[in-house]
Amino acid sequence: MPEADLILASASPRRLQYLQRAHLQIEVIPVDIDETPLEGETAAGLVARLAREKAAAIPTADIPVVAGDTIVSCRGEFLGKPQDQAAARKMLGVLSGSDHQVVSGWCVRHADVFLEGVEVSEVRFRVLDRHQIDHYVDTGEPLDKAGAYGIQGLGAELVEVVRGSWSNVVGLPVVPVLAALRDVLGR
Repeated sequence: MPEADLILASASPRRLQYLQRAHLQIEVIPVDIDETPLEGETAAGLVARLAREKAAAIPTADIPVVAGDTIVSCRGEFLGKPQDQAAARKMLGVLSGSDHQVVSGWCVRHADVFLEGVEVSEVRFRVLDRHQIDHYVDTGEPLDKAGAYGIQGLGAELVEVVRGSWSNVVGLPVVPVLAALRDVLGR
C-alpha cells in the first residue's frame, strides 16, 4: 500500500469518500472525544473546538491530519447524531417545514500548524407527516448522521432548498479543506 498523504481523524465514510475523490492516500484513525457543548457555546464555536481537539489528538508530525465535526442547529437547538429511532423521529419532527443551519468545523494540522475554519449552510426541509418520518427512520439511514438525515442518500427527499455548500451538508466543506491541504502539502 502506498504511503498515506494524510490521516483522517474521523470514522465518517462520507468524509473519507470526499478526500479519496481528490486522489489522496488516507489513513483513517477515528478519534473519540467528549463532544458535550460547553455552557453558552455557539454551534460554530462547538464544531470549531471539536475539530481542533480531534486533529490535536493524533500524535504525528510527518503528515497532515484532517478532522471535522458537524452539527445541525434549528431554532437554537443543537441536533447531533440521534441516540435511537425515537430521537431521530423527534429531530425530524423539529426539522419538518423549518429552515436550519448545518455547521461544520474543520481543521487541517501539520506539525504545529493548524489551518481551520467553519462553514455554514442553510437548509429548508419540506413539511413531513408522521408516515414520511416513520418510513425514513425505518430505513436506518438517519441513525449515524447529525440532524438525523443524510442529504446524500434518501434524506435528499426531505430537503426543499440548500443555500451554501452541499458538501458541508454531507459533513465536510471540501473546497476550504482541500485548499488547506494544498497549502500544507505544497501542491
